[in-house]
Amino acid sequence: MTSLEGGETATVAILGSGLIGSGWAARFLAHGLEVRAWDPNPTAEKVLRNNVENAWPLLSEIGVADGAGLERLRFEPSLECCLAGADFVQENAPDDVTLKQEIITRASLMVESRVMIASSSSGIRPSLLQSEARYPERVLVGHPFNPVYLLPLVELVAGNRTADSTIVRAGDFYRSVGMRPLHTRVEIDGYISDRLQQVLFHEALYMIRDGICTPAEIDAAITGGPGLRWAFLGPMLTFHLAGGKGGLRRSMQHWSPDEANLWTHLPAPDFTEELVETAAAGCEVAQGKRSLEGLEKRRDRCLVAIQKALAEFWYPADEDGWPELPTDN
Repeated sequence: MTSLEGGETATVAILGSGLIGSGWAARFLAHGLEVRAWDPNPTAEKVLRNNVENAWPLLSEIGVADGAGLERLRFEPSLECCLAGADFVQENAPDDVTLKQEIITRASLMVESRVMIASSSSGIRPSLLQSEARYPERVLVGHPFNPVYLLPLVELVAGNRTADSTIVRAGDFYRSVGMRPLHTRVEIDGYISDRLQQVLFHEALYMIRDGICTPAEIDAAITGGPGLRWAFLGPMLTFHLAGGKGGLRRSMQHWSPDEANLWTHLPAPDFTEELVETAAAGCEVAQGKRSLEGLEKRRDRCLVAIQKALAEFWYPADEDGWPELPTDN
């Protein structure tokens, strides 16, 4: 069982039970928590229960906590009922700053001062969300990725009035339900992951607009190459390994802005000595005491394992009649 302060099983209030809210509900339930959900949409309960029930067989196969079960999920008729006795609040309303601010402010008046309120916002600065809340120091962003019940990343973003202890406590809680918290230390619109995703998405749209390639070809260009490496290396260590013994410094010498600026609509930053050193040193910290050869062997093992999983579960035609996904022409 999971608890927030090492005591009894925690109760989590889910405010907004659409795709993201129901994903959170499934994850929390799988870890043995009590879940109370509220959503003003009259069809919300049916959607919530359908989504959770669809996720449950796979979660059960992976392994759920002792005592975990769908009977721990309760849909409440009002915000007040949902928040009664809550130990943690996960807000999941549409990404409208006024709407989210209103819900968070109302919720802050109904829960104890110890209770953290995390927003699943995809890009709104938490300083805006907490501005009218009681005890704003307990309000933060906890931004997940779909499907929430499987993907471990949650970005923790503090507003200008969020307490440091709130980030620490929220990180501990999310880790207890199998998440990998990433503290976005500087409050920016879009946080880290969505900013990176949008750059790639926008460049893809430019190429589609200009008739260079189709959406299927865009996806094939990522899933057969860079995406496989990004799954575990990320873009920075990928370029670090590509540089061989010279690491990222050598890669940055090779992929100069003068050349790369001919390829994309987003201009590269100036490769100043300071930027090169900061980026390269960060990759060396991530590499740690592991040799490049050792990392390459681990990389190769991961690539083999991932491609075996893709061959089994993704590429063959399945019972739904999907055709095989596109490969090279």
